[in-house]
Amino acid sequence: MSFQRASGILLHPTCLPSRFGIGDLGQSAYEFVDFLQRSGQRLWQILPLGPTGYEHSPYTMNFSAFAGNPLLISLEQLVQQGLLSQEELTPLPESAQDHPNRVNFDAVIPHKTKFLRLAYERFQQSLNEKPNPVFEQFCQTQSAWLDDYVLFMALLEANDGKAWSQWESAIARRESSALMAAAENLKEAISYHKFLQFIVFQQWSQLRAYANGKNIQIVGDISIYVCHNSADVWANPDIFQLDPQTLEPAYIAGVPPDYFSATGQLWGNPVYDWDKLLQTNFAWWIERFRATLQYVDIVRIDHFRGFEAYWRVPAGEETAINGEWVKAPGVEFFETLGDTLGSLPVMAEDLGIITPEVEDLRDRFDFPGMRILQFAFGGGSDNAYLPHHYVRNCVVYPGTHDNETTLGWWQGGAKPEEKQMVAKYLGYDSPEEILEINWEFIRTALASVGDLAIIPLQDILGLDNSGRMNDPSVNAGNWRWRYTSSDLLTSELSQRLLEMTQLYSR
Repeated sequence: MSFQRASGILLHPTCLPSRFGIGDLGQSAYEFVDFLQRSGQRLWQILPLGPTGYEHSPYTMNFSAFAGNPLLISLEQLVQQGLLSQEELTPLPESAQDHPNRVNFDAVIPHKTKFLRLAYERFQQSLNEKPNPVFEQFCQTQSAWLDDYVLFMALLEANDGKAWSQWESAIARRESSALMAAAENLKEAISYHKFLQFIVFQQWSQLRAYANGKNIQIVGDISIYVCHNSADVWANPDIFQLDPQTLEPAYIAGVPPDYFSATGQLWGNPVYDWDKLLQTNFAWWIERFRATLQYVDIVRIDHFRGFEAYWRVPAGEETAINGEWVKAPGVEFFETLGDTLGSLPVMAEDLGIITPEVEDLRDRFDFPGMRILQFAFGGGSDNAYLPHHYVRNCVVYPGTHDNETTLGWWQGGAKPEEKQMVAKYLGYDSPEEILEINWEFIRTALASVGDLAIIPLQDILGLDNSGRMNDPSVNAGNWRWRYTSSDLLTSELSQRLLEMTQLYSR
């Protein structure tokens, strides 16, 4: 699928302002869409929307690759639906917020959960009085993943959060009689989680429709791997490389040493059994793409190179160094995916150790790869990330959610020789002459020949590394940044971005 020349902004919904300590799908999300439109942007890129667990990573710690994160539910919209009253809603106390620009998940989760449970009780009361055909249709059309997910979540709670491989053996191994008994015993919890999924997808669908109505497309994100302690692995153990005795991962996913980490990255996710997937014509993966494309317009595939070959590390290793590359059937997968779903609106995250084979796989299906300006200025003029090497079919970023902000990189991460190269490349005599490096990179991205350019909101706001979303070399404390007020999206900012966007035909 070819893309028209356009630009957009990278921002995860949890980063939006809200009275409840975490961004949601309420008013501030609609105000952000309005800002996109005023600024001439036609893309909103988000991170995976799934329910997160340990450390709240949208990529490695999801309880499902299909479900939505209930923390994104707008409580104000539940008021509009008559499930809560405005008088009942209390904002997250300031004393429960470590910093207004960071999500305190330990405080946010119990605070929002009490309102979500109250809304559920009233929703159930309404169901007792009158059927809800929209809810019934949602449960029916999404049953392929929803039924396993809600039972998994109910069992997870009943087992005090223990991984599914540590549950009662009959349930862990999905013996039908044990599952039927569990479903009967946990009916109330199952109904609650169905309600949450119905609401989060209802609110998200309305927001996406609002964005599409303003000619803004949603760029979603598929993380290649899923969490071991997830409904996906519990319900489909045959397609993962697990130890048959313990049901724990036999191998762990990650990447070898690279730009981000000298010891590589050890993600903790189980790796796929691609032979088994091939035997099913990739049925699970196709359903995952089909489900994702119900709710986004374009899919960014995280860690695309894993479809050509993946790095697996024996379970028990403390770093990712002692791993090996294993081939994956990428060509067969994407051919099957295209035959089943038709034209694929896909972007490929092709960063890291990229081989000619990975490039061939990307180019065979005309997927645009990624170009990162922060990577461009180490080395000479042959650096592939320098804009004069770009092709049209690519997506240009100053940096991604895994990078420092542009200002943070300039203040700390960039080496003196990189700064000098930046200055020389942009037409300055010295780095000291560059007053707004974030806007210099925004301009460079927008001016490039790449069909698509996506700018992190932190760069538009001119934030230093206090606005960084994720540091891949550190496990704890990521995924928490948020901005505090829609007033920060000023008319001056939108006008500046609009003029630059129009100047470069985006």
